[in-house]
Amino acid sequence: MTQRQYIEYLIATTENYTCSNLAAHLEGDAAQSHDAVCDFLSGQKLTPRGLWTVAQDLVQDGPDSYLIFDDSVQDKRYSAKIELVKRQYSGAEGGLVRGIGVLNLLHSSGHDGDFCPLDYRIYAPECDGKTKNEHFREMLIRAVSDKELQAKTVLFDSWYASLDNLRLIERLKLRFVTTLKSNRLVRLWSETVPDDEKSPEKASWVHLQELDWNAQALVEGITVKLKALAFAVRVFKIVATNGDIEWLITNGSHTGCDEQPSRLTAHDVKEKNAVRWHIEQLHRELKQLVGSAKCQCRKARSQRNHLACCYLAWVAIKQRARQLKASCYHAKHKLWSDFLKQQLANPTIHAYLP
Repeated sequence: MTQRQYIEYLIATTENYTCSNLAAHLEGDAAQSHDAVCDFLSGQKLTPRGLWTVAQDLVQDGPDSYLIFDDSVQDKRYSAKIELVKRQYSGAEGGLVRGIGVLNLLHSSGHDGDFCPLDYRIYAPECDGKTKNEHFREMLIRAVSDKELQAKTVLFDSWYASLDNLRLIERLKLRFVTTLKSNRLVRLWSETVPDDEKSPEKASWVHLQELDWNAQALVEGITVKLKALAFAVRVFKIVATNGDIEWLITNGSHTGCDEQPSRLTAHDVKEKNAVRWHIEQLHRELKQLVGSAKCQCRKARSQRNHLACCYLAWVAIKQRARQLKASCYHAKHKLWSDFLKQQLANPTIHAYLP
């Protein structure tokens, strides 16, 4: 059993992504037993580095590109004995679910549909002792130092808007655009005084919604200090048509980007944050097109290797989609569309009619 065979199986199959199904469909010289397929998954040691080896020539990198972080849960709610499975929050489910958590790093040029995963980490603190935020910082540092990416804007949601993460991005001279929860404390930057954490002016700390959001502030944002953060950030209040409110912040200093933070408007920041949708698209396509959540093997190493092959299968489908100038869904479904055309032209089973 080879890695190529397994990846091509993930590309071709639908719904059933089990070792037994793969073994049942290998014939002739390629025939393999179920045990051989299982041994392949448990015996290899595939790592995220393999994804970068394939993806590095596919990204259209530049200062205007984006690095996007987000996590996804591979749903294993009906699997009681699979290693790496733990109870954790799933945004897709809106609550806790048993599954395998994965933190992804995605590169996007900012253009619609032009994105590619670069790195990922499986959230398994019982194995490596690392939190999701520690994985976040490790992946970002490697993206800048080892991969030498030129992208200057980092996108992520409020879960990763910790002080340590924001400080790291500022030190790397990158720009972050992220959401904040409404209970984060801020004060106007103009009111900041030395050693303000010990200042008697603690009453000037307010929640985001308590700032004076006049018409000008809604367009230009407000420069504020986040509690325990040394540098200024600009906060924007984004009001959706249904009345929902999203709080966005950015630093923008020293990034080398064309826009200075003072020139950014709420519209600009909203557009940048919208690029983050690419990673949600990746999560959906990994699950629906290559079965990232459907491996039933119990061993942790088998689950890790399955996920590693899923990313490579997705890259192959993405490349085919680019050739067809179509979506990944179209590229995958075309395999079965061609089969249907063949059967309609020359049916294997003919209709039984009197």
